[in-house]
Amino acid sequence: MLESYLRPAYQFCIADLVARAIAHVHPTYITGAACVSGVLVLPMLLLGFVKLAILCLVLSGFLDTLDGTVARLSGNTSAAGSVLDIVCDRIVESVVILALFAVDPSHRSWLAFFMLMSCYICITSFLVIGIFTKNKSAKEFHYSPGLIERTEAFLFFIAMMWWPDYFGLLSSMFICLVLLTSYLHIKAFIIAPKRTVFSSGVTSFLPRV
Repeated sequence: MLESYLRPAYQFCIADLVARAIAHVHPTYITGAACVSGVLVLPMLLLGFVKLAILCLVLSGFLDTLDGTVARLSGNTSAAGSVLDIVCDRIVESVVILALFAVDPSHRSWLAFFMLMSCYICITSFLVIGIFTKNKSAKEFHYSPGLIERTEAFLFFIAMMWWPDYFGLLSSMFICLVLLTSYLHIKAFIIAPKRTVFSSGVTSFLPRV
């Protein structure tokens, strides 16, 4: 939700300027760096370096906004790059939730499990709706903005790291909002009066009912 409002200004003032400066770097390397930075949250948090863990997460998010921009500026956009980007995003989010769980596994196990479950449901609804919806965005796939997007998720993760005593409240809010986002995505897709879907190459893979 925040990205829909802040991304144009951020893209123009920061992302585009940095992307032009590093346009010679292949976007795959930037995606990989974003993934590595996100994975480093786990050891940093377990070692008690909360500020470094947050810095790694912020850097990961920042790099994640650059790889697509660099790819478009350098003409290196590809389906493979989009796949790698999506997979690396899920790796980072899973590792961060694992890190939050590992800080206090005896008290956080169920909430961490439900956080993963809510993310799994949400990304599934997001990607499946993308399959059946014509892409009109600058990305390689249909992008449907939601109540909780990556920016909001990272803000929640940072809050959980910074205020561990409120993990129960923050994680519960996160779970509810992510599931609500999934519901709203599905509802909007179902009730849309007119939508363009891919009629070929998709139905053949769907089960007969």
